[in-house]
Amino acid sequence: MNASTRHATHRVVLILALAQATAMTCNSIMIVTSALTGQLLAPNGGIATLPLALQFIATMATTFPASFLMKKWGRRKGFMLGAWIGILGGLVMAAAAYAANFWLFALGNTIFGVSAAFTLFYRFAAAEASDDAFRPKAISLVMAGGIIAAIFGPELAKLGQDFLTPHMFAGGFVFITLLSVLVVLLLLPLRLPPVAGDTPAALSETPRPLWEIAAQPLAVSAIAAAMLGYGVMSFVMTATPLAMAFCGFDLDSGIAFVIQWHVLAMFAPSFVTGHIIKRLGEFRVMSIGVACYAICIAIGLYGIDIRHFWGALVLLGLGWNFLYVAGTSQLTKCYRPSERAKVQAFNDCATFSGVALCSFVAGTVEQVFGWDWVLLGAIVPVALIALALAYGYHQHYRVVRV
Repeated sequence: MNASTRHATHRVVLILALAQATAMTCNSIMIVTSALTGQLLAPNGGIATLPLALQFIATMATTFPASFLMKKWGRRKGFMLGAWIGILGGLVMAAAAYAANFWLFALGNTIFGVSAAFTLFYRFAAAEASDDAFRPKAISLVMAGGIIAAIFGPELAKLGQDFLTPHMFAGGFVFITLLSVLVVLLLLPLRLPPVAGDTPAALSETPRPLWEIAAQPLAVSAIAAAMLGYGVMSFVMTATPLAMAFCGFDLDSGIAFVIQWHVLAMFAPSFVTGHIIKRLGEFRVMSIGVACYAICIAIGLYGIDIRHFWGALVLLGLGWNFLYVAGTSQLTKCYRPSERAKVQAFNDCATFSGVALCSFVAGTVEQVFGWDWVLLGAIVPVALIALALAYGYHQHYRVVRV
């Protein structure tokens, strides 16, 4: 990579990181306020997390259309469309909070989920703009944009709680609308280079069936890390504000603080995750993520003081980062240029299918059975991730040795 190409790549990654940071700030506001707003507006507490679950269902359902739309129109146009949909979602949620209408709020969450599907592809755009040596760092740097979300998202959620008094939380959704406008402005100068290796011959190569690609040992472990790892994180994270509220905490006395540190732990390691992957390899980094999840569960079961929620959620964020970034890096090794769109869409569709289910179930499990059962319920998917990693590592390196 010459100096001119390197500069262009770094500029693209910077723009994508800033856009990701702004979009993730919207997500951070949603993490803090959606379940609490749902609890305030819902006809019964059992469906408090339904709007958030619908958000993830919409994200899951939109991954395939978004991926193929960007294959036809280009990444930039797809990202711009996603940001405009985010503006609409923010407006609908603000109107719902203002009117105290639960089902309108659920609709707004759904629209916002469509927008979030386009945001998922920022990391792939960064990977495609980079050569093999810079790719893990590019993915990490774009994901590191979430640090801004960790700092500003919960603070904006707290500010928005009473911003339009007496309409609780409506101000936070106004902030989501304004942040989505900022994403549009950030994307205006984005110019993505041609993807390395996208020669006419490579693009016209007959793609393999999706099942054949997904059955590769590397792909099995990468997809399991993304789907189950994200699902566990969403399951525990979604239940946390409800559990803390039951324990007597509110946004000012602890909930925003814990979520802020959780989101910070999700993205702050991204500055070094790429370097760690280059040094240790994807399998070892994903294994560290599984260990973080196991310790998170143990701390959460140990007590319900603020320090227990804080420690558990920090480790939950760290584990997610290692699993998600390393899994994404590994997945890029599993497909050809002609297979890119469908594999990326399948990975994110599978991931957000799990996230949607976990988000919806989390509220019911916490409300009916309690916080301990949320944590105990996370043990099974964490064990499955560990098994998938062991299978992928054994099968892949057995083939390499042969």
